[in-house]
Amino acid sequence: MRMAFLAASRSSCTRRKVGAVIVNDKNVLATGYNGPPSNTANCDIVGCIRDDLNIPSGERHELCRGLHAEQNAIIQAAVHGVSIANSKIYVTTHPCVVCSKMLMNAKIEEIIYAEGYPDELSELMLLESDIKKRRFTLPQNEVSAMIGDYSLQSGED
Repeated sequence: MRMAFLAASRSSCTRRKVGAVIVNDKNVLATGYNGPPSNTANCDIVGCIRDDLNIPSGERHELCRGLHAEQNAIIQAAVHGVSIANSKIYVTTHPCVVCSKMLMNAKIEEIIYAEGYPDELSELMLLESDIKKRRFTLPQNEVSAMIGDYSLQSGED
């Protein structure tokens, strides 16, 4: 999980920094963090469309310049020809429904996450899958040391 938070520290998102690490047999296969596609302007420079439109967290994912950390980790594996089937993903925030569906089709076997996310459909989709899921948190002072002032939304699963 520490590596996922370290990946999150690279994010330029102004709303939520998220990191992901895909692991198999204690080997890191791919990492990702949320942000816009390569060679495009970062959100901390051009601003946040979601903030401008007052879009609540967990809704209207298509109205965002960025890709999610899980998406970027899956893309990184694909670009480098690395199979992630039967792997685990450590992610700082519970996956949204879009990422959950991608993880299901990528044959991820377990999701280990640190904080909850307000997306009921994601929860329902994962209940239909064979993916194991568990919450794992780090002390707030460790997280702050890695990515700055970042408050986990404890109590949300």
